[in-house]
Amino acid sequence: MSPATEGVGGRRIVRVLIDSPLPQLDRLFDYVVPDELGEVTAGVRVKAPLRTAGRVIDGFVVEVAEEPDAARTLSEIDSIVSPVQVMPDRLYRLARRAADRAAGSASDILRLAIPKRQVRVEKSWRAPESTPEPAADAVQRATEIIAVYDGLPRVLSESGRAAVEAVPVQRGDEPEWALLLASAAVLQLADGRSSVLVVPDYRDQEVLLQTLARMLPDDAVVRHDARQANPDRYRAFLRTLSEVPCVVVGNRSAVYSPVRAGLVAIWDDGDPLLAEPLAPYVHARDAALLRQEDEQSALLLVGHTRSTDAERLVQHGWLQDVTATRRVIPKVRLSTPEELEQTGQRVPSSAFASARAAAAEGPVLVQVARPGFAPTLVCASCRTPARCTQCGGPLGARRRGAVPVCGWCGRSAHSWRCGECSSEQVRLASSGTERTADELGRAFPGVRVIVSDGAHPVQHVDARPALVVATRGAEPLASGGYRAVILLDGARMLQAPELRIAESCLRWWANAAALAAPGAPIHLVGVNGPVARALATWSPAAYARSELEERLPLRMPPAARVAQIEGLPASVRTALDALSRVGISGSRCSGPCRSAMTGACARWCGSAMLPVRAWPALCVPPSLRMPRRAAAAGGGPAPRCPCISISSNQRSDS
Repeated sequence: MSPATEGVGGRRIVRVLIDSPLPQLDRLFDYVVPDELGEVTAGVRVKAPLRTAGRVIDGFVVEVAEEPDAARTLSEIDSIVSPVQVMPDRLYRLARRAADRAAGSASDILRLAIPKRQVRVEKSWRAPESTPEPAADAVQRATEIIAVYDGLPRVLSESGRAAVEAVPVQRGDEPEWALLLASAAVLQLADGRSSVLVVPDYRDQEVLLQTLARMLPDDAVVRHDARQANPDRYRAFLRTLSEVPCVVVGNRSAVYSPVRAGLVAIWDDGDPLLAEPLAPYVHARDAALLRQEDEQSALLLVGHTRSTDAERLVQHGWLQDVTATRRVIPKVRLSTPEELEQTGQRVPSSAFASARAAAAEGPVLVQVARPGFAPTLVCASCRTPARCTQCGGPLGARRRGAVPVCGWCGRSAHSWRCGECSSEQVRLASSGTERTADELGRAFPGVRVIVSDGAHPVQHVDARPALVVATRGAEPLASGGYRAVILLDGARMLQAPELRIAESCLRWWANAAALAAPGAPIHLVGVNGPVARALATWSPAAYARSELEERLPLRMPPAARVAQIEGLPASVRTALDALSRVGISGSRCSGPCRSAMTGACARWCGSAMLPVRAWPALCVPPSLRMPRRAAAAGGGPAPRCPCISISSNQRSDS
């Protein structure tokens, strides 16, 4: 590393963002450009030296400038990794804003957006020369589908923002939500603009890609998928850098695709898979809102139900409420827990009769809570839950008469004994997909039974008679729709210890009900109360509104944001003192309290409740970032055990 101090007058410098998650490096560093490197453009990958660590690290050029002060001592750029501008200015602005909002590092966001370099792909890549044009009949069909939703054509043409309630129907093998997103993308491409379509998982991605394949040429659609091979993923990324419009389809990280988007659409924004599990934990919905505000593109949050986060934005007027001109309400029938207790049956007689009649005509969907045979076991004598003696995890059975197996550590409990009554016998306490399929197979002789869950994924079933037993989210599409839908284990689903479990259950049930054929019966078994009435009357927006009203006085997300500060006791107390000096009083903070032990370092945490206003003002105050940076920038490299870390989110586990 050699400082460049020679010369008089101006000199070329570059401002580089170092690719590192360390908070003290989350800023721009000035470097001199040696003459032998030639021209350097913003957005390229470079290698730059770190003076304190004595090593060379990767980075991205954010800005190229001329500096008149030639006497200032600056290090030289070591090398240019590639001349390709992999980080356009719009991508850096989005990463910077998303990181600042979540008290994180911009490099953590860019790591999700920019894949690793593939030299062979880069050398052989040729950008498309012409814009792919959708066929006239595809544009006509897309226009007709969009026109079904009141106000949606204006939202797309004027780059507005809307929360769209998708019609719960299926046209042939294509669900309405996929047709809606594909149609919006077709109209954008016809006007010469790109689109970014974000879905929760690979199943939804495959459905949307198949729908787009029927409406657009192959070169117009770009797949953004972490399951792709590295060369394919990098090739797709290079395509998004081109100015030629395209349609990007992917999971949560696709929201950072560097296309110049005219539309960003998210399907089912309440799905937890859209929340990034790594720091800084930015939800795809929040990134899309930031992107729309910066690029002035159209934004659609599409779903059969509405999350409380989206409803809050609707209440503030930040999102427009869009529904179909003629609403379709599925035929939902409720059976209360009292009815099941009286009969002692898992499936009530009305649902059983509907399933028997429908199974003679086509496929019937049965949704259950858990995969496997018997996910949980209890003592046969005292009904105490059977737990593993090694780790305390729940014991389950993979098949009837099998040795119990722990659901956490996977150990077999050959000599299990109840800790309460010393009994050695266990009893099946729940039914998973395989046990339900076994029971229904005996009740419906001659009808094929199909299991679809994480271990047995099924994408599509034909129109022949069948009983399809699936876990929530794993329901396959059926040709022409299911002739009946039975939603079991609703009460068990609602017992999960989560803040948003009722909201999630309504979303699971509504997505399954949308797979039914027009007029097909839908039975929700063993559930009553507001969430059951919301499904029966198909009023998801009203339910989200009532949920939001209940959380406001309690200051629960999304009515308030929770910022959690975790670190050593002294550091946590210092951070909480800093918050009190900027106006966040002790009444809005809790802790510090002991959270865990990590090696020889006792870790404590505290949390602060931050009020939520309209979207433009919704960000993490700089005061929450200052303690983290100050603790990590103590004149040298950060300690192995971080002194303090900050994360903020609006998820249900806040």
